[in-house]
Amino acid sequence: MSNATVERVQPRLKQKYTDQIKPALQEQLELTNVMQVPKLEKIVINMGVGKATQQPSLLEGAVRDLTAISGQKPVITKAKDSIAGFKLREGQSIGCKVTLRGDRMWEFLDRLISIAIPRIRDFRGLPANSWDGRGNYTFGLSDQTVFAEIDYDKIDAPRGMDITIVTTAATNDQGRALLDAFGFPFRRGADAGAPTNKPKRRGPARGKGAAKPAAKKKK
Repeated sequence: MSNATVERVQPRLKQKYTDQIKPALQEQLELTNVMQVPKLEKIVINMGVGKATQQPSLLEGAVRDLTAISGQKPVITKAKDSIAGFKLREGQSIGCKVTLRGDRMWEFLDRLISIAIPRIRDFRGLPANSWDGRGNYTFGLSDQTVFAEIDYDKIDAPRGMDITIVTTAATNDQGRALLDAFGFPFRRGADAGAPTNKPKRRGPARGKGAAKPAAKKKK
């Protein structure tokens, strides 16, 4: 058996960041130290299942879908408080999430930008002001079928999700410059809203402002 090691191929966007985006951002943001250039830290995908307490099978489906989308097994999220009106008890399972780092993060980001987002129906751009004040960006998707890994004919229920892009940016403006460089299709024009350094809520309410998937073509 050969002792030669096979060189691992870097994800496409990771290579692009190193070769093109990083030096361009250092110049654009007028940073004297290359270590100050913002970079991706992790991507968190959260999929809530409101009826999981009544229908456990819905949570199983969410775990299955999120595993397919991310390539990583999710962790179950639990309710932090009891809410009598929703018959919700502290500690009950209410959804699942994954935290992607390293190559999985880069590969997911590539699929998100080049495949999933272009499949959104009536897409007019991502909200330009969903920042948290620290250079991190959150947006919502209303349906999992925009991802090619999901078989439309086998889904048991539509599931929305929140996606948070966590960066090392010092400000929202730096974070926006980073995501612009990756090709994030933000809304432009008067209704886009400018990046703000004021803290925002964690993400858009699911079903309100979340991007919708493209309609399935009839055969």
